[in-house]
Amino acid sequence: MLNLDAIANATTRTAPFTYIVATGALTPQEAGDVRRDYPEIEKTGYLPLSKLTARGRFAELISDLQSPALAKVLSDKLGLDLTDKPRMITVRRLSKTGDGRIHNDSESKICTMLVYLNDTWNPAEGGAIRALNGDEDMDDFAEEVAPLAGNVFAFARSDTSWHGHPPYAGERYVIQTTFLTSQEELDRKENRGGLQYFLKKLNPFEGRRG
Repeated sequence: MLNLDAIANATTRTAPFTYIVATGALTPQEAGDVRRDYPEIEKTGYLPLSKLTARGRFAELISDLQSPALAKVLSDKLGLDLTDKPRMITVRRLSKTGDGRIHNDSESKICTMLVYLNDTWNPAEGGAIRALNGDEDMDDFAEEVAPLAGNVFAFARSDTSWHGHPPYAGERYVIQTTFLTSQEELDRKENRGGLQYFLKKLNPFEGRRG
């Protein structure tokens, strides 16, 4: 399902950090099919794939995100070697206004790719990820990527890979694939993600504040 040629043909940016923006990685029809078969997620934030049920077209996309071919394409585009690196997949359906603050990923993350699945998007409402020029100003950005179906934002983690998005609350379909430095880091993050998922299930009001 995932159009790797669309990712391979994207232009690699090197400032303010190394990243790519691709369009057409999925067709609107394919994205709609994935949303139809999406796991039943009622909480905000990213949830680990290991705690969700994958079926239908959603499962097909997940299979592509776990493929060696994707690791090879991202390695070539971002100047990395991801071929033997473990990867973690996390899934979002809902955002709250506190999500998306300016941040940089931990050093245990080598590369992250976001695949967006939303049918329509109003940029005036926020929620579009930005490649930022620094860690202080959300409006000082090199590029903004709307979370529309088939759009991809992938970047190599570095000391300057600051990113975030303006506040947004509501449906925001996105699947995140992260390549990690070791299996130990993957296990640690999966365990932490599982605990957060459990706590979200205990608190039915999580994500409704603000």
